[in-house]
Amino acid sequence: MHIVHMAAENDSLPNAKVGGVADVVRDIAPALADLGHQVSVVIPGYGVLHRTNGAEYMANICFPFRGTLHDAQFYRVPAKQVHPGVTHYVIQHPFLEAVHARTGHHQIYVHDPDDQPFFSDGSRFACFCSAAAAALAGEVIPRADVMHLHDWHMALVALLRRYHPACAPLQSVRTVFTIHNLALQGVRPLAGSSSSLSAWFPDITWHWLDVADPRWPDACNLMACGIRLADRVHTVSPAYAKEICRPDDLPRFHGAQGLQAVLAHENDTGNLKGILNGCEYPEDRHPPVMEMPEMIRSFQRRIMQWSAGRQTVSSAAFIACHNLSGLLQRRNRPRPDRSPMVLCSVTRLTRQKVLLMRQGEDKGMSAIARILTALGDDGVYFLLGTGHEEFERFFTRLGARFPNFIFLHGFSDQAARALYANGDLFLMPSSFEPCGIGQMLAMRDGQPCVVHAVGGLRDTVRHGVNGFCFGGRDLDDQAQNFVETACQAIGLFKNDPEKWQQIKDNAAGTRFLWQDAAQQYVEKLYGFS
Repeated sequence: MHIVHMAAENDSLPNAKVGGVADVVRDIAPALADLGHQVSVVIPGYGVLHRTNGAEYMANICFPFRGTLHDAQFYRVPAKQVHPGVTHYVIQHPFLEAVHARTGHHQIYVHDPDDQPFFSDGSRFACFCSAAAAALAGEVIPRADVMHLHDWHMALVALLRRYHPACAPLQSVRTVFTIHNLALQGVRPLAGSSSSLSAWFPDITWHWLDVADPRWPDACNLMACGIRLADRVHTVSPAYAKEICRPDDLPRFHGAQGLQAVLAHENDTGNLKGILNGCEYPEDRHPPVMEMPEMIRSFQRRIMQWSAGRQTVSSAAFIACHNLSGLLQRRNRPRPDRSPMVLCSVTRLTRQKVLLMRQGEDKGMSAIARILTALGDDGVYFLLGTGHEEFERFFTRLGARFPNFIFLHGFSDQAARALYANGDLFLMPSSFEPCGIGQMLAMRDGQPCVVHAVGGLRDTVRHGVNGFCFGGRDLDDQAQNFVETACQAIGLFKNDPEKWQQIKDNAAGTRFLWQDAAQQYVEKLYGFS
């Protein structure tokens, strides 16, 4: 069969990745092709991807948007790694472009003011959905058996399939909608704004129950729209599929994010399926194993690269370099009998990812500060990432207080790979996690993880077997259990090397294969055995 994936990101193409959606789209397509299916992947061109070396203009697309007909250009684009059976396309239209005001770089997502969330991206992706639906209905994209829509950005394809006369041919195409992160729902007004459902498609009439937000009856919820109008709804882990059918109990528990009635209905009818994402295990992969002095110097060079061209050096960079130099001096002394323990995290600095680390700060000592105290001078914790300023400031202050904490304020794949390959214990205390990839990458390199037992983390890490899990009744309880579990792991590393090696071996031997996920996609989502 021919399966068409539509998404905002695709890491098979250069400069087309922001987050985990791009990884999933990149990896599931060849896994499905390996099962004998034809796979097409379609994303916006963003004003730049159609200029990729080797891109080939294929056709013109005429599509409706904002009450008039528009023309978009359809390109086939070569992937970074060619795979037989997979074809990558982009749709180019000026309205899909967004340029960062400061850097001049093209953007995949636009950060709108807090009082106008999704104002820009709602319109941009509505435009793309209309063009993509027209390309499918007119078979500019070869006739599809399955349309697979990823996250709220693509939900309007399902709406057009149901209600737009020009998209009637798509009603026979099986439609799957994947929830990658329910926290982002694409809520916009039904009317009264240039970025509203009525403004985007004034020439169609829809049923209010298919598009409305359950909380605000005058708003359109694109995530809910995709869930309601798809034939199958998919989450990226089985545990997350169960969690999102339960109401929120914030900040303790992140569940349905206001969509419990919508999701409970899909679950009751058997349309909601949780399938765990996979991870790549290439046979020719060579993790960058380093001695500690080599890794320290590589991070020092990385910080200098991040700081190059700036008039001033940030506090985070200065403190990290200072702590790295101190760590190097300690490592140059006569080595103790046992090697230092290396803790690490690779993460976005958001409430979802690091709130629990900060818990307890108002009572004198945060959770992560207590872990650093227990780790002591014969260990070090590297945290790589960027995100919200309040968390960046928190970790900068933490580095000034603890010489065994290195906050690497930035991101690079090379630095991340070094931490996955050389860390002893990976910390991932997410408040919620649809699937998670960091724990899979760390485990792949034989690094056990301390994780909050939620979502995909619960589906991948088994306490005391291939890693360590914690839970809790409320934030304080979760933070306390996080500290105790991390300290338990640190104690095991220091005092029971035989047991520690067994957990490391179990982590390295655990496999989450895309081939298995692809088979479940075909059977549970696409309706073909």
